[in-house]
Amino acid sequence: MLISPAYAQAAGGGGGGGIEAFLPLILIFVIFYFLLIRPQQKKMKEHKLMLEAVRRGDKVVTGGGIMGTVTKVNEGDEVIVEIAEGIKVKVRKSTLASVESKSEPQADSGKTADKGDAANDEGAAKKKPGGLRGLLGGGKKDG
Repeated sequence: MLISPAYAQAAGGGGGGGIEAFLPLILIFVIFYFLLIRPQQKKMKEHKLMLEAVRRGDKVVTGGGIMGTVTKVNEGDEVIVEIAEGIKVKVRKSTLASVESKSEPQADSGKTADKGDAANDEGAAKKKPGGLRGLLGGGKKDG
């Protein structure tokens, strides 16, 4: 039997590509790891730390979009959130989407209130008048 030289050469070249065939697949997996998996793990870790740091007085938003103030942190995974005056809801910490503002520790609240009042007094002195006069010229009168 006679075999043509071109057919014999083509058959010999196909047996040498073991790891080279998997190299593009490995490269794609590495790219996916650094672009998708690793940032998601970092985000989950930050969210877990945020949930562990939730305390009384924090303004929170649940996964359903309900906004409220934490009134009590129960043992385990439960938090009581006041969503309106006198309306309290018990939710799981895992349903909290974000903490909008952190409350100040009770010991420091007196000191920060004094600073806040001074800042409000200065802000009131610099405040422009409202209405049309405030929009047009900041309340300056000619004359």
